[in-house]
Amino acid sequence: MQSLWMLVASLLFACMGVCVKFAAATHSAVEITFWRSIISLLLMFALVRLRGVPLQTPHWRWQVTRGAVGFAALFSYFYAITLLPLATAVTLNYTSAIFLALYLALAGWRMQRGILVALAIGLAGVVLLLRPTLQADQLFGGLVGLASGVLAGMAYFSVRELGARGEPETRTVFYFALVSAIGAGIWLLFSDWHAVDADSGLLLFGVAAFATLAQLAMTRAYSRGKTMMAATLAYSTVIFSSLFGMLFWGEVLGASAWAAIGLIILSGIAATHFSRASPVEQD
Repeated sequence: MQSLWMLVASLLFACMGVCVKFAAATHSAVEITFWRSIISLLLMFALVRLRGVPLQTPHWRWQVTRGAVGFAALFSYFYAITLLPLATAVTLNYTSAIFLALYLALAGWRMQRGILVALAIGLAGVVLLLRPTLQADQLFGGLVGLASGVLAGMAYFSVRELGARGEPETRTVFYFALVSAIGAGIWLLFSDWHAVDADSGLLLFGVAAFATLAQLAMTRAYSRGKTMMAATLAYSTVIFSSLFGMLFWGEVLGASAWAAIGLIILSGIAATHFSRASPVEQD
C-alpha cells in the first residue's frame, strides 16, 4: 500500500503543471523557473539545517553539472507546458525514463534485449506524438518537451551517480535549487520582469509547494513501497494532467495522441524494469 503514495505524488505533480500553465498568462517560463527555484531553495535550506546536513560537498563538479542540466530540463518542461496541451507536455517529459536507460547502457550497463525493445517502442511513441498528432504550430513545443525528457534523464543519471558517491539527497536537491535559481536569475538580468501580485504570487508559490510535496510523496513511495509498482503508478500523472486539461482548458486529445502516450508509458515502464534488473559493469 505504501506504493500508493505515488498516486498522491502524481496528483501533486499534475497540480504543479496546472499552476505553471495558469502562471504563464502573466509570467515567462524562466520567471516561473526562477520563483520555483527560489522558494524551493529556501525550503531546502531550512530542511538541510534541520537535519544537520553540511552544505560543503567534495563532489561540487557533479553537483554543478546536475544543477545546470536540471535547470535546463526544468525550464524546458515549463516552457513546453505553456505551448502544448498539459498531458502532451507531461508525457514528453516522462520520456526521461527511456533516456535514463540509454545513458545507463552507455555508462556500462548490459544492454538487454528488453531495453532495446523498450527504446524502440518509446521512439515509435515519440514519432507518433510529434508528427501526426501535433499541429504545425505545436511542433516546436513538442521538440522542447522532448528536450526536457532528454535533459531530465541526464539529470537523473547525475543524481544516481551522486547517490553512489554518498551524497545526501537533501544536499543534492539544495544545490539543484541553488544552481537553478542562479541560472534563471542571470537570464532574467537580460529579460523583462513582471510584477507579482496576489493571484500570480499564489500560483508561483503553488508551483514550488506542489513540487516539494510531490517530491516528498514520491520519495516515500520509492523508499517504503514496491519500486516497480511505484514507477508504474508514476505515469498516472499523465491521466491527472489530461483530466485537468479538459477541465480548465477544454483540451481533448485524439485517438492517435492517446495511442502515442500509451506507447511512451509502456516503454518507460519497461525501460525502468530492465534498467533495475541489469547489473552494473564495474571497471
